Order: sequence, then structure tokens, then C-alpha cells
Amino acid sequence: MENVVSALDTLFVLIGAVMVLAMHAGFAFLEVGTVRHKNQVNALVKIIADFAVSTIAYFFIGYYIAYQVGFFESANILAEKNGYELVKFFFLLTFAAAIPAIISGGIAERAKFYPQVAATFILVALIYPLFEGVVWNGALGIQALFESTFGAAFHDFAGSIVVHAMGGWLALGAVVMLGARRGRYNQKGQPMSAHPPSSIPFLALGAWTLSVGWFGFNVVSAQAIEGISGLVAINSLMAMVGGILAAVVFGKNDPGFVHNGPLAGLVAVCAGSDLMHPLGALITGLIAGALFVWAFTAAQNRWKIDDVLGVWPLHGICGAWGGIAAGIFGLEALGGMGGVSFMAQLAGTLMGVAFATAAGFIVYGALKKTVGIRLTEEEEHQGADLSIHKIKASPEM
Repeated sequence: MENVVSALDTLFVLIGAVMVLAMHAGFAFLEVGTVRHKNQVNALVKIIADFAVSTIAYFFIGYYIAYQVGFFESANILAEKNGYELVKFFFLLTFAAAIPAIISGGIAERAKFYPQVAATFILVALIYPLFEGVVWNGALGIQALFESTFGAAFHDFAGSIVVHAMGGWLALGAVVMLGARRGRYNQKGQPMSAHPPSSIPFLALGAWTLSVGWFGFNVVSAQAIEGISGLVAINSLMAMVGGILAAVVFGKNDPGFVHNGPLAGLVAVCAGSDLMHPLGALITGLIAGALFVWAFTAAQNRWKIDDVLGVWPLHGICGAWGGIAAGIFGLEALGGMGGVSFMAQLAGTLMGVAFATAAGFIVYGALKKTVGIRLTEEEEHQGADLSIHKIKASPEM
């Protein structure tokens, strides 16, 4: 029976890893559909190259920093318990690789290729695993401090803060360091060209692919078959539809907002998906969808932050809301499972936001000063596809 359970755990986590791996296709097509035609090839190449670099960075350095587990024993040892530790690495790698995939959407259309590859290695090898280890492996005693101070540790079941807020607030530093796309604002800072999505069908394909894969992202975060929970699945569903409905209403039927709505809800529910009542998850998603529309519009038009896919509003703002929401709708008084503290959630969320923001400005600021992170004006005008990859997405374009 023990062997059967080990095999089932391995299969369970492997299925989750493959589902989250498929989400990277979603990241790619969401970006392809949003950027202009002259930057579509670059979007595809960035996502797949970043995943390869993330794998190397996390296998050799990042996973050890987070969990003090390495893979330099013999294959006989690695294959023990059906190779469970290996598929667990695969699953958590797909989370780690989401960090550069998130950032990619924010810096689209004007970022150099190889400096971004270098940033990917640094972030996945060093920055992300440090915070991951703090939250999910008790590193540095911070979770113990939260528990003794607030009565509960910081709870982030599937990564509203550890993955999404981390990626979103890291992206803010990258976007600010890069500056706006040329022609986006005039000399007075007023918006000039909104650069509408190049392909709504591709954008929608990306959103659907991400949404489907997200059920692996959330449910398989239990990491063992005995921990599988229908509550996590239904909470994910309710938050997803809440995000859609809010985006339809507040986004005034704009397809860009509508197809990012489910993602906003899913980002927000990750942290408390194992604790909330489905009605709490629905409210969490509704607020996240509205938050995304408001934050994206304000960032683009009021704050002049040219975040192409709105990854800071989507992952950064909605992720932070999700960390806090777990401390509200996870409470027994509001129908949740309990065992969570609002103050611990607030403190953990602020810790993640502060760490990611500082790291984003430091990493991209250093790269900007040393090797440069932005295409020349001529290269940007020509488009990243021809400037970097020497080919167009479609010969007739």
C-alpha cells in the first residue's frame, strides 16, 4: 500500500507539473495577442528561452536555496519513492519559471533579449527561491516569528504572493527602468497611442490556456494525493468567474479586460483557495477583476507606467489582494476553514511586496547600468522580431 501511495503521489504531482507547464503556452499567446505584429516572434522566443534558463538556474542553484535539496546523488537514490522528489522539483520549477514569464509581458516590445535572459537566471537562481524558502520552507525563522506574534503563520497555499505578487512587483522595477515605449506618451506625458492588441483570438487562447492550467497550479499545490481537495477546485472556479464578471462590467465589454478577468480572479484566490468558502472565493474574484481594470487604466493613463500586458496590476496588485483576502475570507466567522490571521496575512503580503519591488529595481537597475536593457530607437521602430530574431511572424505582414 505504501508503494501505491508513493506512485499515486508521483503521478498526481506530475500531472500538476504538466498542467502548469502548459500555462507557459498561455503566457506566450497572451503576449502574442497583445503586442503588435512586429513583436510577436519575440514574445514566443522569450517565453520558451526563459523556461529553459529557469530550469538550469533552479536545478543547480534555486531549488537548493529554497529547500536545501540537491540532485547530485546517484540515479538509484533519485529514483526512490517512484522519483517523487524529482517530480516535485518539476512542479515547483514551473512556478519559479512563471516569474520571468510574468515579467516578459510587462517589458514587451522594447527590451533587449540577452539582458533579459541574464535577469531570468538571477531571479530564478537567487531572488525568487530566497522568498520561496521563507514562506514555504520556514527559512530565516520569519514564519515562526509571525506565528508567535500573530497566532498563525503567513498562509499562501498556491502562491498569490510567493509567485504572482513576486512576479508582478519585480516587473514593476523592470518596466520603470526600461521606460515607456516610444510614441506611447507625448512630451507632456499625455497618452498618444494605445497600441491595441494585434490578435484577440491569440489573446483569448492564452487566457483560456492559463485558466485551464491554473486548476493544476492550485489543486496540485497539495503535493500529495491525500491532500487533494474539491474545495480548492471550486474556489478556483468561483474566483475565476467572479473576475470575468467584474471585468465585463467595469471593463465595459473590452475583450482585453474580459480575458484578463479570469486571470485576476485566479491570481487572487491562490493564497486562500484551501481555506475559503466558495462565496468568499467569488467575492475575492469579483474584487480582483475590478481591481485589475482600475489599476491597469490608472497605471497607463495617470501614472504613465507602460506595462504592456498589465502584469503589475494583474499579478502584483491582485496577488497582494489575494494574500490579504486569505486573512479575511479564510476566517471561520466568514465561512472559512480558520487557522489564519489577518495580521499575519497583511504582514506577509507587505514583506513580499517590499522584497520584490526592491529586488526588481536593483536587478534591472544594475543591468541597465552595465549592459543596457533597452533596444535602440531604430530597433524598437523596426520591431523586436526583425531586430533580434531576423524574421517576421507572418511573411505577408
